Amino acid sequence: MSTSSVTSTPRPARRRFGWPVYAWSLWDWGSAAFNAVITTFVFTVYLTNKDLFGAGAAQKLGWVLAGAGALVAICAPVAGLRSDRSGRRTFWLGFNTMAVVVISAAMFLVQPDPGYLWLGLILLGAGNIFFELASVNYYAMLGDLSTPSTVGRVSGLGWGLGYIGGIVLLLIVYFGLIEPDVGVFGITSENGMDVRVTTLVCAVWTLVFSVPVLLTVRDDKSARGTLPRLGVTGSYKLLVTSVRRVWREDHHTVYFLLASAVFRDGLAGVFTFGGVIAGTVFGFAAGEIIIFGVAANLVAGVATIAFGALDDLLGPKRVIIGALVAMIVAGLGVFLLHDRGAVVFWSLGLVLCVFVGPAQSASRTFLARLIPKGKEGELFGLYATTGRAVSFLAPAMFSLAITLGAAVSGVPVGDADHWGILGICLVLAVGLALLLPVKVTLRSESALREPPLT
Repeated sequence: MSTSSVTSTPRPARRRFGWPVYAWSLWDWGSAAFNAVITTFVFTVYLTNKDLFGAGAAQKLGWVLAGAGALVAICAPVAGLRSDRSGRRTFWLGFNTMAVVVISAAMFLVQPDPGYLWLGLILLGAGNIFFELASVNYYAMLGDLSTPSTVGRVSGLGWGLGYIGGIVLLLIVYFGLIEPDVGVFGITSENGMDVRVTTLVCAVWTLVFSVPVLLTVRDDKSARGTLPRLGVTGSYKLLVTSVRRVWREDHHTVYFLLASAVFRDGLAGVFTFGGVIAGTVFGFAAGEIIIFGVAANLVAGVATIAFGALDDLLGPKRVIIGALVAMIVAGLGVFLLHDRGAVVFWSLGLVLCVFVGPAQSASRTFLARLIPKGKEGELFGLYATTGRAVSFLAPAMFSLAITLGAAVSGVPVGDADHWGILGICLVLAVGLALLLPVKVTLRSESALREPPLT
């Protein structure tokens, strides 16, 4: 693999872990409110409850989230590019995060009645859009807060705190609001108040833990006004030019963006459909699913932080490959042993969770090591775009595998949910196959510090 010469480039000063890194990582901790509670284990479960919102709610949810993903795919690269050129990453991180806070709080208005379904779906879709746009600017800060020798640990710390934050908040809302007949302040499940108050808790949680990075990481005022402002059309023209430039400079950077889009969608599918499999295949009750979610976040968080050191030692590509292989094997085990009881899901399901976070974090650091200075928002915008562009893959393959499995085994579709596991495994396997041949030229300041990626 070729690398750029570093003889004329001074090695960047080593930045130690300090408050800016921890302040940045706390945003991941705060993001657990939207990721773990609202979109995974509580609010979406509430919205798709047939007894509360009627039949077909889950299908409508899928369409709304698909539409939100399409809008993110359109907006994310331009948003990142414009924040790079304006030197206002922190401003836009704050703007989009505050939008998520307001939307989370507005979910309190969604009463358990079919007439409120679309309000809930629209709020959830809008929240996903602003959350993804905030993530573009958040990811773009990674290169400014780390060096090539620490980027894996810094990224792993953020991912790990995100998982641990999910644990803490899930336990708070579970024992304080969801599980008791009468929760804190006398709140009950009447009129959906337990879930609705949970969204208010999520709004406050997101707000509190986003403040540190917004106050600590300042925008670079010296960059303002140095480049001409672009309208939307001009931004897209520059985006096309950027993609062509990236392609000319290194085809494999584009190949990595495509490969990561596929396997990241498979990783998302593990968590998205994990609760479904637990309930429909292994018979977990709603409370048991949340408890499993706590355990899943715990092992994922600890593993992500621990694997950050391996990322720095071995390189992110090796970490991703090892994680994907382990997850495919574990997923096949869940499928083959699905009739052996809950112990199978608890054991192999948690094995899957061990490797989700490290693969996600290593994917982020892989790209961070490659991006030229000043292009972080632009490339992470492409990273978000490619991920969202194929966000239909895991849901589609999950459903298709169930349909084919029912036909092959001759059982009703409702009894073939375990076949969906194969659909997720297939997405992970395709992503792995696309990643294996990727060879990427590192940035010059990274070339002497990183182990080979191929």
